[in-house]
Amino acid sequence: MRWWKAVGLAGAAGVVATGVVIVRAERRRRAYTPDQVREQLHMRFAQATSAGAAESPAPTPQDASGIRVRIRRLFRRRPQPGRRPG
Repeated sequence: MRWWKAVGLAGAAGVVATGVVIVRAERRRRAYTPDQVREQLHMRFAQATSAGAAESPAPTPQDASGIRVRIRRLFRRRPQPGRRPG
């Protein structure tokens, strides 16, 4: 068997394995009723809000001008060595 055939078979096996994982996850997701999903979401939200209250407050986001300055600085053209400006 040539090496490229082995690589092709390994790729096909990978695709099949990925499909199996996706199908399993889909079956698990569809096994819940909408009420069960809603109940779990409410519990997660309650946990997240109670944990967030115990921690320190989140830092305040920067204003848009500060972000713009950083982006400009990042993409600013730098002079190349050996070239004259102009």
